[in-house]
Amino acid sequence: MLVGPPPQRRPAALSRRAFVGGGAAALVGPLLARCAEPAPPALASPRLTARPGAPIFTPTVGLSELHLGTERDGLLYVPQGYTPQTAAPLFVALHGAGGSGASWASYPDRAEARGMVLLMPDSRGTTWDLVLGHLGPDVAFLNEALRYTFERCRIDPTRLALGGFSDGASYALSLGVSNGDLFSHLVAYSPGFYAPREPIVGRPPVYVSHGTDDAVLPVTTTRTVIVPTLRSAGYTVTYEEFVGGHEVPSAISDAALDWVLGGGARSGV
Repeated sequence: MLVGPPPQRRPAALSRRAFVGGGAAALVGPLLARCAEPAPPALASPRLTARPGAPIFTPTVGLSELHLGTERDGLLYVPQGYTPQTAAPLFVALHGAGGSGASWASYPDRAEARGMVLLMPDSRGTTWDLVLGHLGPDVAFLNEALRYTFERCRIDPTRLALGGFSDGASYALSLGVSNGDLFSHLVAYSPGFYAPREPIVGRPPVYVSHGTDDAVLPVTTTRTVIVPTLRSAGYTVTYEEFVGGHEVPSAISDAALDWVLGGGARSGV
């Protein structure tokens, strides 16, 4: 089932603009029709197998590279006060199209202030594979990045959130509902579509935000299609609209992270 505009292929040369100020991510270009292109490969399983447990390595405190990829990799932030004796919350942040883990420039400071571990993987291509018409490479890399994190950090499974902006938000929603036994919360900043794939596992609470003046991915899709569809499927959704464009304002970033830490049970408009 697909809700919202269909995920479509994007040319690698499409220009992008970063959003760093108060949230972080990258601008998504217009969705382009897949004319005269070969059919995409069959979708792979959306299931992730990595699970939190007792860490076996000592993590690098602060910001470090994952060293799991070649040209595209990702970042891990471990707060200064982290100790393996105390399970820490984890926020997995998926960037927008054309971005990378480095797009989440303001989030290490936010994670530090909350004692939160922050995982910021890079998509394998210019954006996440489901948007490009298939599912597989990014699922495998995300699973590897999560396993890397769990081997180094003791993570609280009750505060383990998957979130993203724009294309990353669409991916977080679509992949997250198939992994509700892993992710305790889902966060979507300005999503463009929702394309869940079986199996659907669990019903984690969901936080969604969108700017009323978004000229890239219209708020109407989120307001009238994505959020109602999630709610009708039994998800508790906190929905926040703000006056602004295709961005993550500082107040929204803070509200979402605090929502995760607070249990994420509040229902929005």
